[in-house]
Amino acid sequence: MSLRCLFIAFFISIYSHAQPATEYQSPPEEILKLVNAPLAPSVWMTDSGEHMLLLYRSAYKTIAELSEPELRLAGLRINPETNIGSRTTYYNDIRIKRPGEKDSRPISGLPQQPRLANFSMSPDQSKLALTHTSPEGVELWVVDLPSAAARKLSGPGLNANLRDVINWFKDGKSVLVKMLPSDRKPLINRDDQIPAGPTISTNDGKKAQNRTYQDLLKNPDDSYNFEQLARSELVQVFTNGESKAWKEADMYRNISFSPDGKYLMVVTVEKPFSYLVPYYRFPSKTTIYDSRGQLVKTILEVPLIEDLPKGFMAERTGMRDLSWRNDKAATLTYVEALDGGDPANEVAFRDQVYELEAPFDGPGTPLIKTQNRFMRIIWGDDQKAIAMDRWWNNRNTKTYLFNPSDSGKEPVIISDRNYQDRYSDPGYFVTERNEYNMPVLALDKKGNAFLLGDGYTESGQFPFVDRMDLSKLEKTRLYVSRLENKMENLIDYKPEKDQLLVQIESASEYPNYYYKSLVRRKGPQQLTFFENPFKSIQEVHKEVITYMREDGLELSATLYLPVGYDMEAREKKPMILWAYPREYKDKNSASQNTQNPNEFTYPYWGSPVYWVSRGYVVLDDAAFPIIGEGDEQPNDSFRKQLVANAKAAIDAVDALGYIDREKVAVGGHSYGAFMVANLLSHSDLFAAGIARSGAYNRTLTPFGFQSEERNYWEAPEVYYTMSPFMHADKMQTPLLLIHGEADNNSGTYPMQSERYFNALKGLGATVRLVMLPKESHGYRAKESILHMLWEQDRWLETYLKSPEPEAPSGKK
Repeated sequence: MSLRCLFIAFFISIYSHAQPATEYQSPPEEILKLVNAPLAPSVWMTDSGEHMLLLYRSAYKTIAELSEPELRLAGLRINPETNIGSRTTYYNDIRIKRPGEKDSRPISGLPQQPRLANFSMSPDQSKLALTHTSPEGVELWVVDLPSAAARKLSGPGLNANLRDVINWFKDGKSVLVKMLPSDRKPLINRDDQIPAGPTISTNDGKKAQNRTYQDLLKNPDDSYNFEQLARSELVQVFTNGESKAWKEADMYRNISFSPDGKYLMVVTVEKPFSYLVPYYRFPSKTTIYDSRGQLVKTILEVPLIEDLPKGFMAERTGMRDLSWRNDKAATLTYVEALDGGDPANEVAFRDQVYELEAPFDGPGTPLIKTQNRFMRIIWGDDQKAIAMDRWWNNRNTKTYLFNPSDSGKEPVIISDRNYQDRYSDPGYFVTERNEYNMPVLALDKKGNAFLLGDGYTESGQFPFVDRMDLSKLEKTRLYVSRLENKMENLIDYKPEKDQLLVQIESASEYPNYYYKSLVRRKGPQQLTFFENPFKSIQEVHKEVITYMREDGLELSATLYLPVGYDMEAREKKPMILWAYPREYKDKNSASQNTQNPNEFTYPYWGSPVYWVSRGYVVLDDAAFPIIGEGDEQPNDSFRKQLVANAKAAIDAVDALGYIDREKVAVGGHSYGAFMVANLLSHSDLFAAGIARSGAYNRTLTPFGFQSEERNYWEAPEVYYTMSPFMHADKMQTPLLLIHGEADNNSGTYPMQSERYFNALKGLGATVRLVMLPKESHGYRAKESILHMLWEQDRWLETYLKSPEPEAPSGKK
């Protein structure tokens, strides 16, 4: 055996056996320094611009937090001891400042060791209601913004298990909250029970083709526990701490006040429950109450939804999508399918929108029909509103201008486009709050509307502000961002104040908020002063490269060179390619470049960018389009296009002279992991792969996956051809598999990685499987993330930097 082979065998032996199983590891110091960088706060501004809230949180949870009690029921993950989602993201501090002030002030009176969530601003935006999760349960707190002071309003009795836990009464003096019912019964610990009988599911001959949901109810004990955890009493709590019962216990799901505050729409979960679908497809009842809690009317009762027609655009029949009309005091709107909810039915119009005024008697009044499936409405006034629809199968979306007061007047289609075509995106309409404190279309005195657009073009990104004359449907461009070496995100525009809120950043400058003026052309006013916490990589070379696939399709990716890379010497370095496949129905949309080299370089927990600090070239967010035009489906040629994308990316960077193309690794998460396994099985382009939380056997997701609508029995060859598990015998490249043991994502069961590892091991492949305890589809605990980074670093160091082993038979 050669010296080189002995070295690699020894290195692999040390790596494979020195850390047999259990203890968490940490990555090298270069990576650890980036992981430990402090997280900048989230920013929340009041509409008046008077107050700016800075919400701080840790970038990671701890493994101890993920190990707290957890029940997985009906699509929810609940801590049964505290009665809130067990995976809730908590904030641990709030500070307040006036926009433009450099220094912020602390909020006094916050609880010790805060775990803050469920933020809800009062109608006049002078108070902020929120929850704090103590060891005993969820408490209600309120922050008075002018005095920057917090007070506790209740003990640990709130029930946040079904979310939507805080709703303000319109006078701003009290909130309606969900509280634990006084008659809650003890939960069943199934491990302590002797089974009374089997769990049985039946079907009466109907087709019920549902995707592979996780965390579903599995037995009668689960159903019992779900009901106990879902039940709440509604209680009115005043800001002075007083409270009174408002409604008896029920399984309250969604709660919303009418714009004038005189009515309340409540959605409750009903029985029977299901073992096939999550709680939001259980039976439900929608009821209207007045502001004193008196019943006005039951509007809708929906049965269990287990048997929708096939397709992403399928819908149930009858009333759906009930909501309040934002520009009216108390008017409900709802939608009904005109195609029976079945996308296979060919009809001129798919949906009809109706309105129903208080006191909600009789049939609704038709407002507008949409040619695609209804999406949403931006309300303006009695004469102007904007409706949008969408159709998955051809990626079409339409935007309509219609007159809500005259349903006989034909709506005008003001945009008709492929929603994946980013170059043609007209932007989104600006909204403002009306007298009911509800968002409505922002109109100037002449009735003009305004749009903010991302501004992607063939020449680069140039965000814009347009004014639209709704009577003539003519646009005037008021502003185009043309900052040099910076990126500008347009967030909001207040035409009456001539105030444009933006974020400005660069590859090395953390995003900060600014006010700009469009009419008076005043210089920008800086509102926040966040600094770059990732100093060690702020000078790395970063560029967006474009290149051609073999069929002529133009692709793009963001290229990073290692820290301190000598552009003159052009030393060839190992490279990590990271990507995620996306399906398209046309080549034009698939070839568009939406990457900006001036975007701030942010190495989040799952990023490959960390490895620029370790001497690697990183090609991040490489375009991996999978295209199926006309009647052809993208997945009909998935593997061929996947390999073509990868080859084009490697060829492009190799042509620049930066890499040793024999030392390229490929990585991806979720569907990106699925991509990795396919690439390693069906190409010889890579020296190693990293696949996190993927699905590898598509027969385990037989009723569709990702963007595939066909079921296994309709397209068995597609399912077989695309499944890396079926081609495990072709794997000749070292593969690192990582998966969270508590993955909750549809289809990516932990079993997918376990079974794939067993197949690869049985066939003699070089493979390592790392199962992260307590982790879901995205990893949260710092211990897990540090260990994941350690695993990835050791894998790359072993197979990309060690002396090159002799190639196995059939490999270059």
